[in-house]
Amino acid sequence: MRTILKDNIAEIEINKSRFIALLFKVKTVDEVKSKINKIKMDYREATHYCYAYIINDNRKSSDDGEPGGTAGVPIMEVLLKNDLNYVLCVVVRYFGGIKLGAGGLVRAYAKAAVLTLDDKNIANLVTGYEVEFITSYESQKNIDYSLRAFDIEKEYSDTVKYRVLIPITDINLLSSIDYKIIKKIDIETK
Repeated sequence: MRTILKDNIAEIEINKSRFIALLFKVKTVDEVKSKINKIKMDYREATHYCYAYIINDNRKSSDDGEPGGTAGVPIMEVLLKNDLNYVLCVVVRYFGGIKLGAGGLVRAYAKAAVLTLDDKNIANLVTGYEVEFITSYESQKNIDYSLRAFDIEKEYSDTVKYRVLIPITDINLLSSIDYKIIKKIDIETK
């Protein structure tokens, strides 16, 4: 599974119709709804707001008034083909007066979605844990060195409290530490 590192936008014109594709990193369905509502406000004059999103097993697509299966499904196919998760792709269409036909619409919406993808903007997702542990200031240097490749947050008081995102395959690096698993998560790796 993969995800995007940051939001992206692309635009194409086909037979006088303008297609603006917006790709977002999302974590919840509420975030999806909020993004779609904002796009509808930002692009008020558009004819269609077709989209697809994938958040783990939660998947949905919409043709938003285009003929059934000609917009949302092609966008979803692009996301699935690229093995993406935690993404929303919205393609905004401004109708240019020339009908594209079902095949033309499928190609246009798929192409717009593909244009938002960039290999430099895609990260792999691996299963891991968010863990927490407390250590002394004296142990901090060795722990920091051992965990330098991972996302670490530290909180200082009379001890050092760590919060680390670590892949399941690397959890053995913590074998000498008394840690607590906060939750199982998907971790981005390049």
